[in-house]
Amino acid sequence: MAKGSREQRRRLEAMGRPASARMPALPARPAPIASLYDAMQDGNEYQSIVDKQLQPGTNLIEEVVRGIAEIERVRDRPCILYVGNVIKKDDSGTSGVDSSDDLPFREMVAKVPADQKSVDVLLATLGGSAQQVGNFVNCLRARFDEVHFLIPSFCMSAGTLFALSGDHIWMTERACLGPIDPQVPTAGGRYVPAQALLLLVAEIQRAGDEAMRNGQPVPWAYVRVIDSLDKKELGEAITASQYSQTMAAEFLQRFKFRRWTVRETTQTPVTDQDRAARANEIAAALGSHDRWKSHGHSLSRDVLWNELRLRIDQPDAALERVMVRMWAVLTYIFDKTPFVKLLCSANYRYARHVQVQIIGPIQGPHP
Repeated sequence: MAKGSREQRRRLEAMGRPASARMPALPARPAPIASLYDAMQDGNEYQSIVDKQLQPGTNLIEEVVRGIAEIERVRDRPCILYVGNVIKKDDSGTSGVDSSDDLPFREMVAKVPADQKSVDVLLATLGGSAQQVGNFVNCLRARFDEVHFLIPSFCMSAGTLFALSGDHIWMTERACLGPIDPQVPTAGGRYVPAQALLLLVAEIQRAGDEAMRNGQPVPWAYVRVIDSLDKKELGEAITASQYSQTMAAEFLQRFKFRRWTVRETTQTPVTDQDRAARANEIAAALGSHDRWKSHGHSLSRDVLWNELRLRIDQPDAALERVMVRMWAVLTYIFDKTPFVKLLCSANYRYARHVQVQIIGPIQGPHP
């Protein structure tokens, strides 16, 4: 027995009370559970599991697959999952959409049974490469006649661009999309919104033109700013901004609007020109840094419909429930493990660690 414990026991006995009567019992440790879903409570999904310990050997990837099975029972179609860690800051930059995901994504798609022509994609990401999004879309559309996106949480930037390629976009009440104005690297290694750079140049040009019309010299501060801009960065900003908006408009017109044939209010036919005009309008709005001010601005399903006239499907109670349950499990995994990305389906499992790639059992935290 430690010295401090013996002294405490002697003091208690000197007071005329047994030491056992004065020492509070430690609370019993909750028994480890076999599955997070067994402990999950509707309406309190994450809080009900956040402090739970899993039995030794529990495979967290199989927890994700169980969630996929729940979604597939509700939707009666295959579901594939592409999610990055949007819970914790990722200094490695590997949680976003990039070309290293191309092979596992294609393998996952190839594992979907050949007789299935429709698929759900559960998607969550803070963004990444617009070019790789184009590769994902080509892969999906070569294989499936219909693609639906299920958005349970953050789906920003390149993730929003990806979702726009769907025939339908299903968002929970807590989910959000974001602006698609691309970010470009500066000479110092930081990323800045491409349109913010273009707006700065436009403002400097306007002020310079006004000064010359008034017979005044161009303000020296503006000259210094222009001199400090990297011409390569400026060119990339112009190209990236045009690229994202062009892709968004193309996706909307080719896929999301292809069955939009009659206007709901007037019952008049919708022409190809109407679809193109609406697609360009939405793409321009989503790509406008001047409108949203921040690349990380969250756009709820109500904002997307009321302000942009982009129709978002609202899940019924059954679909909302399984999407929320799935996201609670994914939040648990990303919060408590070093994994930054998951690509999973009923027939495929792939997890990316911040430093290494791992395929196979991934055990959860346990006593």
